[in-house]
Amino acid sequence: MTSTDSLNQPIPPTLHIPVLSQALMDGLIIEPNGHYLDATLGRGGHSRLILEAFPDVRVTGIDLDEEAIAITQNYLSDIAGDRLQVWQGNFADYPGKIAEFNGIIADLGVSSPQFDMPERGFSFRHEAVLDMRMNRQQSLTAEEIINHWDQTSLADLFYQYGEERRSRVIARRIVQQRPFKTTTALAEAIAKCFPPKQRYGRIHPATRVFQALRIAVNDELRSLERFLEKAPHWLKPGGRMGIISFHSLEDRRVKYSFRDSLLLDVVTKKPIIPNAEEQEKNPRSRSAKLRFAQRKDELFLEDKNLDNPLQK
Repeated sequence: MTSTDSLNQPIPPTLHIPVLSQALMDGLIIEPNGHYLDATLGRGGHSRLILEAFPDVRVTGIDLDEEAIAITQNYLSDIAGDRLQVWQGNFADYPGKIAEFNGIIADLGVSSPQFDMPERGFSFRHEAVLDMRMNRQQSLTAEEIINHWDQTSLADLFYQYGEERRSRVIARRIVQQRPFKTTTALAEAIAKCFPPKQRYGRIHPATRVFQALRIAVNDELRSLERFLEKAPHWLKPGGRMGIISFHSLEDRRVKYSFRDSLLLDVVTKKPIIPNAEEQEKNPRSRSAKLRFAQRKDELFLEDKNLDNPLQK
């Protein structure tokens, strides 16, 4: 947990490098006096770029993490003033209004600072409790799943949300050896399910299982689907929505949601990916994919029998 003193200190921009920032700003086409939604505020890297574009631009930021919000509000205080409004909660639950924003962005997944804080339990690089909650007020944790779900449920989870081919072998070993209390103990048990040559590659053998656990703990995919259904209604005609995803489960949902939406035109037929220079400077950007869609000019919400999820 970050101390109160640290929350009162300015957070340098170098603490978090926003992924695909130039491509996101170019595609968003920021306008003077525009109002933009940063649906995954995180440490404010993208929001700062939007606020810097014009002195009258406004941003509404959403984040589940109370601690991240406090740090980011302080980090942006030198530029934002009353131009930044923050709403704490799941972006799928945001009470948006029809045609409220000139643009919407979302940078999915866990921010780098969250990965780097051992006590949050997102990473196996440090010994920590199996937590993985973005919202620390909720009850479900990774430890609860690992130590109490049955073997079949664990295997299904690892396969569906982690696309892990050894899901059954891993689930069986976990059930045999549990309880697990720490990230490193779990990662070590998972690694032993792989042949020695596969244990020391560029990607750690536990990566896909940890991804699956994080998605399940935070209900990420269902939240994303709900957000993608609602968010187009919040856009003004001509407004753009840019979504950065980090694995195929997210990217497929963004791709098909943009393609099938009656309110959106697809802008990027293929996803934008980081160039070699960005990947070298920020290795965590390697798997990032950015897609854009644009709100159609017609505000046909009350006619043409269009279902409006904001009324649900």
